[in-house]
Amino acid sequence: MIDWTDRTVMITGATAGFGAAIARRFAALGARLVLCGRRTERLAELARELAAVPVYAAPLDVRDRAAIDAFVAALPPAFAAIVLLVNNAGLALGLDRADLADPDDWDIMIDTNLKGLVQVTRAILPGMVARDRGHIINIGSVAGSHPYPGGNVYGATKAAVAQFSANLQADLIATRLRVTNIEPGLCGGSEFSQVRFHGDAERAAGVYQGTEPLTAEDVAEAVVWAASRPPHVNISRIEMMPDCQAPGGLAVYRR
Repeated sequence: MIDWTDRTVMITGATAGFGAAIARRFAALGARLVLCGRRTERLAELARELAAVPVYAAPLDVRDRAAIDAFVAALPPAFAAIVLLVNNAGLALGLDRADLADPDDWDIMIDTNLKGLVQVTRAILPGMVARDRGHIINIGSVAGSHPYPGGNVYGATKAAVAQFSANLQADLIATRLRVTNIEPGLCGGSEFSQVRFHGDAERAAGVYQGTEPLTAEDVAEAVVWAASRPPHVNISRIEMMPDCQAPGGLAVYRR
């Protein structure tokens, strides 16, 4: 059984959904937490909630590379040796056909889901390599493997995260570092669909109507499980869906 009380876990996008659930799960295990997100008030609320364990919380927009470097440089010594990085910050925007999609939405998804993830990883990785100790868990999506109408750039960013994770694992083969990509399917209880539909709560609720989707806690449990395997075991990839979801067949349009 791993003792998390001497380990520091950093979680991006910790202010809601998966990130907050993952933070709560590791707090229950006694880990030191480095939490970041864009919403300062929510971050402060979460830090107060989890005050039973050491918490360092500060705002960070992962789209800003200079801000990432400053965030890492400002980590107090007690929080600087990050053992587990959970790259959770990400979002989907829009569900329009590619020729109708908003290019600004595409830019935000690429900057957050892909560029932000790789830049945070690059900022934390040298310390892990120097200590020869660490684990990077990326939150991907089934959309990176299974296309669907309107998924275009969101799915492309998550496919890139999957490939980046695999290549990281190849790069780090001579170290004791581990890399995992967790790919959830339909998941409720978060702001994912409301963000995707730009605050349209009714449309967001329709996504889950008649289903029992995954929860943020299900995803948090998968993160903890992967991170808690024996040191010689690397869980490369976890694809998880609710039992009401399955990959579909190839689309055929009949004129």
